[in-house]
Amino acid sequence: MSEATNQLLENLNALAGGLFLLTAFGMVAMRQARGCLNLFIGQSLLLATSAALLGLRYHSVHLYGVAVVNLISKPLIVPWLLRKTSPEEVYTRREVDQALNIPTSLLIALALVVLAYFLGLPLSNAVEPEFRGPNVSIGIAGLLLGAYTLTVRREAVPLLLGILAMENGAFFAGIAISRDLPMLVELAIATDGLIIVFIMGVLTRAVQKHVGTTAVGGLASLKEAAVEPGKGEVSGK
Repeated sequence: MSEATNQLLENLNALAGGLFLLTAFGMVAMRQARGCLNLFIGQSLLLATSAALLGLRYHSVHLYGVAVVNLISKPLIVPWLLRKTSPEEVYTRREVDQALNIPTSLLIALALVVLAYFLGLPLSNAVEPEFRGPNVSIGIAGLLLGAYTLTVRREAVPLLLGILAMENGAFFAGIAISRDLPMLVELAIATDGLIIVFIMGVLTRAVQKHVGTTAVGGLASLKEAAVEPGKGEVSGK
């Protein structure tokens, strides 16, 4: 493969990484569950694109497999599972229950990205020079921003998407460090993620049905009602 082609693939991968980071910022700023889901779909597509570009750049069949698995499981199966298992109300109403406001969250997110850059430097330097790229720092940033959403969001579905965004960030960094990840490992992780999505969706529907909300704080309302003394007893008279 010519040097010009390699440079083009690296530039396209850097573009995918920049857009990946923008979707992570968007998930921090978005206050609607449907919008968070759409950003997660876009982020997963960019992860698959980066894996495919790196696979083409370094002739790695394993990275092609990572791209295919992520392309099928996250942009297609995860949204389908969520829509089938979660109540429709989660996606139609505005999600406003958040610990911090949007400007503060974005400032914290920017600080986390700067931190991710410095955390990613040692890992990037440990990789062979021809394998270095933006994936490590951007992946760590995506992982940190996904973890941040877990601390400020109080709705069940956005919390779940934050967990999946953390996984996306870890994989975005991992494909640049280890290009020979066995397909069995990738399939196992994807399967575990789908199981988590299914269970979380079912629980969200159950909580919404009994409590009337999908806010995590609403789980405190699930208390056993006290039984009145003598109630339900059959009188012997």
